[in-house]
Amino acid sequence: MLSKSLQILRNKGHKIYREPYKVNIVGYRSRFVRSNQFDDEIHVFYTNDQGRWVYHIFKATTDPGQYWLENPMHSQGTAFLKKGQYIDSHSIGLHRGVYKALVQRNEVSVIRDYERKGLFKWFESGVQDTGKFGINIHRARKQGTTKVIDDFSAGCLVFANAEDFKRFMNIAKEHQKRYGNRFTVTLVDFRDERRRRLSKIAWGSVLAAGGLFLLNRMNS
Repeated sequence: MLSKSLQILRNKGHKIYREPYKVNIVGYRSRFVRSNQFDDEIHVFYTNDQGRWVYHIFKATTDPGQYWLENPMHSQGTAFLKKGQYIDSHSIGLHRGVYKALVQRNEVSVIRDYERKGLFKWFESGVQDTGKFGINIHRARKQGTTKVIDDFSAGCLVFANAEDFKRFMNIAKEHQKRYGNRFTVTLVDFRDERRRRLSKIAWGSVLAAGGLFLLNRMNS
């Protein structure tokens, strides 16, 4: 998975951190389009002091839960973080003043829409909004694994498992100790990557068919 993530980030022109314990935090929005499920992933990877890559995959959501889709806090709809890379956008702070998490410090872009049926088909067609919205990275319940998002996310990136989140925060604290309290967050849409692969396959088929046609003509 490491080579795939590095390739995706390079293809998109995103920054990759290679210094020891300087973390790359990448949310992968899944191909599934229904709400209220922890069906996304947060990938955290970095090099250790020996120069070897360390890679973690955590079950999470990058989308809001059904509760906030039906009860949006904003007139134009609930926020979905827009795919892209947000340099130094987050830092360790208190989520809702309660416990330590990664909290938004600098502007990010979100997509809003009135669609509230829980079918996410409009990530590119909604209304874009840029600013400070409290798009944090935090956990769901204090203990155990949470199965349903509900009101645990109004647009934040949320860990399903409390122990996973604790492990993530320990990694973040090591980053903070070495490099200061600024973290870059990247969001990748798996459906984009699937479309890109299918497009390459389609073009490859077209080129192969054209080459075969040309070869047949030359041999006739």
